[in-house]
Amino acid sequence: MNRHWEVLFDFARRPSSGTKREVQAALIALLLSLAFGSALMLVVGKSPATVWWAMLSRTATTPYVLGQVLYKATALVLTGLAVSVALDAGLFNIGGEAQLTAGVLACSVVGAALPASTPAIVALPICVLAAAAGGAAIGAAIGILRVTRQAHEVITSIMLNAIVAGMTLWIGNTVLFQGGTTRGPAIAPGAELSLLGLGGSPANAAVLLALAIVIVVWWLRARTTWGQAWLAVGRDVDAARSVGISVGRIQILVMTASGALAGLAATSFVLGHKHAFEEGLGRGMGFLGIAAALLGRAHPIGVGIASLVLAFLSTGGLAVSDLIPKELTEMLQGIVVLAIATAAPWVERNSEGAPA
Repeated sequence: MNRHWEVLFDFARRPSSGTKREVQAALIALLLSLAFGSALMLVVGKSPATVWWAMLSRTATTPYVLGQVLYKATALVLTGLAVSVALDAGLFNIGGEAQLTAGVLACSVVGAALPASTPAIVALPICVLAAAAGGAAIGAAIGILRVTRQAHEVITSIMLNAIVAGMTLWIGNTVLFQGGTTRGPAIAPGAELSLLGLGGSPANAAVLLALAIVIVVWWLRARTTWGQAWLAVGRDVDAARSVGISVGRIQILVMTASGALAGLAATSFVLGHKHAFEEGLGRGMGFLGIAAALLGRAHPIGVGIASLVLAFLSTGGLAVSDLIPKELTEMLQGIVVLAIATAAPWVERNSEGAPA
């Protein structure tokens, strides 16, 4: 990992005393993104003010588009939190793709195995726990390899992304896929989450789960001894070890929890939308969660806001497709990531020696 990215990731996991710098970096990244996006709009011959206003107003007034924003933001919140809690502990989890895929597989297989008469009060918790357990298993493997074999979590995450994707496809072809499709059997009706009724969009009750998880992670991080322990490990491993904190144990537990959070994103895709396993379901959300975590400065509330921003940019092309090419708004997500990579080290350099 080159020095540029080391500075970025180190800055992302700074303690709360650097809140001012974190907000500055996030705002600079957003402004840079708006500037580059506006430049691209000028290139295609459109007024940036007209396009941005149309994107905002049409999203706010079109239930289907608003629902799509909430649907994408739900998964981004959970995968973003998965990255942020790992960053807090000095780890970098880029295995969200594998953890989400494992969650999708576990959730859909368990849901399909339940009797059709299983009541929701039983079916829903079982499937939610299955999704979390699937992701947690992958996260735990990464944490154990880091602690016991000193295998860098970035390398093991990359490898597990490929391994889990391949294994899931093999399981699908061998056991799950039906009728020549890439779709598995339907889950029990009691395991289905209610839709929000936003213009036929797939937005569903999983958004409430994501909101609850944001609150829980914030509370654990700010109000509990365990949360302070994982933050202490992220700030200074040697200092944490000197006061009796089991660094290896914390790292394994944090990576397990991180994987569980990414796995929980499967609830929106499987329980709230597709109601069955499908090849590629949720693909890309694990990587985009990295951008949500970095833009949100690894803070739970920041991650929630960043997820909404990224989901808005991703979906905005649907609302203004008559004004600009949809591909242009998709490019904005990549621009946001590049803007973060530029803004965070710049703020870090210019704040050296200044009080937090």
